[in-house]
Amino acid sequence: MTDDILLSAQNLSVRFGGVLAVNNVSFDVKRGEVFTLIGPNGAGKTTVFNLISRIYTPTTGTIDYAGPDGTLKLTEQPPHRIARLGIARTFQNIELFEHATVLQNLLIGRHTHRRTGLWSELLFTGKTRAAEIEARAKVEQVIDFLDLQHHRESLVAGLPYGVRKVVELARALCTEPKLLLLDEPSSGLNVEETEDMAFWIADIKNDLGITVLMVEHDMSLVSKVSDRVLAMSMGEELATGTPAEVQNHPGVIEAYLGTVDDVSSLRRENQAEVQA
Repeated sequence: MTDDILLSAQNLSVRFGGVLAVNNVSFDVKRGEVFTLIGPNGAGKTTVFNLISRIYTPTTGTIDYAGPDGTLKLTEQPPHRIARLGIARTFQNIELFEHATVLQNLLIGRHTHRRTGLWSELLFTGKTRAAEIEARAKVEQVIDFLDLQHHRESLVAGLPYGVRKVVELARALCTEPKLLLLDEPSSGLNVEETEDMAFWIADIKNDLGITVLMVEHDMSLVSKVSDRVLAMSMGEELATGTPAEVQNHPGVIEAYLGTVDDVSSLRRENQAEVQA
């Protein structure tokens, strides 16, 4: 794996009983890029995320990752080590502690950086106090970055859906990841909220220097923020390239809209209707 590659997945396959959810998928994620997985529902995109975060174990294939101590195989790591290796994720269905405040949820994201022991925390020693101050400072930086100041002390249960999505993103950033996995970040958001999400993803890459691996259906958002795109269908790779290259690939067009001839016919019909 070369120095410019942060994560490399090779020949990934996973089978659930008789269902082949992912079939021989390979891709590299370069440092400092936004790499996006697209495809119809059931294409296997979130399954790939679950393989990287070790919720699932691949039937075949490997995932190499440039960790803090050199390249390692993620497939050999236990799930509880993934966050400590610098990989954070959000979920398609928001996973927050609803009866805790925004601040408390974000402080949970600092758990991977805890270096104090049980007795030190029970006695609240100077080392523990210093760690708490540092954790609070890091969280406040993320709150400022995502404009969550107004919601700092609010219970998550009382927040609008769009704000909850941002809070989950903030909690992931509080882990200080090298690689951020975003599972459909615009799902359920309105147009304005989706535009804000696009700005934040760009800032996460450009200002924070975090590499982003994203699953997304909104092609407008994909085109705005993605450096490269991998299109999947039925668990298999269709095409990899820039957003424009992938969107114009015949196999991708067919997976989304039907055959190329069908799309051409549809365009002619629409044009005829407009002229009429």
